[in-house]
Amino acid sequence: MASYKLTYFDFRGRAEVARLIFAHAGKKFEDVRISFEKWPAIKPSTPFGQLPVLEVDGQMIGQSGAIDKFLAREFGLYGKTNMESCQIDQIVCLINDYLSAVIKAMYEKDEAKKAELTKNLKEEQIPKYLGFFENLLKKNGSGYFVGRDVTLADINVYNVTWSIVKDAPAALDSYPLLKEHHQKVGSIPQIKAYVDARKPTDI
Repeated sequence: MASYKLTYFDFRGRAEVARLIFAHAGKKFEDVRISFEKWPAIKPSTPFGQLPVLEVDGQMIGQSGAIDKFLAREFGLYGKTNMESCQIDQIVCLINDYLSAVIKAMYEKDEAKKAELTKNLKEEQIPKYLGFFENLLKKNGSGYFVGRDVTLADINVYNVTWSIVKDAPAALDSYPLLKEHHQKVGSIPQIKAYVDARKPTDI
């Protein structure tokens, strides 16, 4: 049996999809959470000077996207055909586009520009991407984004909608299929247990 060690900072961020995958699969892993104070000493030992890093039987994998896809393949969450895998990738890319807008607004230092970007995020970007997700669920027709079972796409979208609903509880009310999806994935016993027990963090 493979051993897994995931190293990241002590918040959700770019490691949370991997943590959710482990939770869904019911697989044990070493969840190493480091402080910013310890990061400079650890940084040279990582493949690209970045976190998260996943170690599988001692072999290191960098880049969160590569980690998530590796784990999805390991635990049967990457589709049943090449086309399904491509459809999953499509949704992951869409989420990355959304997160780029979030990060741009979050880390803007000019206060006037930050206010403008935040307004755009809330009024245009979030509704746009929620609409994309709603339409994808409608097109697939199974209650999941790809195929008829939970995949990396569902876990990734749930991670996004959880963050949105945390700050705006009514945000999904205009997207009934997405709201149902959010509730369904969040009700999976092993995911619910993990989310209920995890440490609250801002990001």
